[in-house]
Amino acid sequence: MKPRFDCLKCPGYCCSHARIAVSEHDIARLARHFGLPLEAARRKFTYRYQTKEADEQILRHQKDHIYKSVCRLFDTQERRCTVYPARPNVCRRYPYGKVCGYYDFLKFEREHQDDEDFIPSA
Repeated sequence: MKPRFDCLKCPGYCCSHARIAVSEHDIARLARHFGLPLEAARRKFTYRYQTKEADEQILRHQKDHIYKSVCRLFDTQERRCTVYPARPNVCRRYPYGKVCGYYDFLKFEREHQDDEDFIPSA
């Protein structure tokens, strides 16, 4: 079954998730992509998030004009991932099925507003 969403028409909602957890393999892939040592890539692109419930490496964020913040690896002007071939596994699997709830919401709003580029404000 073909996915029922089009990432090219989305302003990068999934990249605005506050906690985008990455694995050691993901960090190594980013290091290779940028020609960096593993530890340099870890420091540059991630930070450690620790609570009683979690101990994760999270992708760093940057300020964004649509969402409060987005993944540091996201181009905020083009609204695209800058490391798509080297993106982490969590990004490769999103939205974990054939349907993206945000895309459905966005499509509805664009049809309702009669504006194919409409982006709901926060």
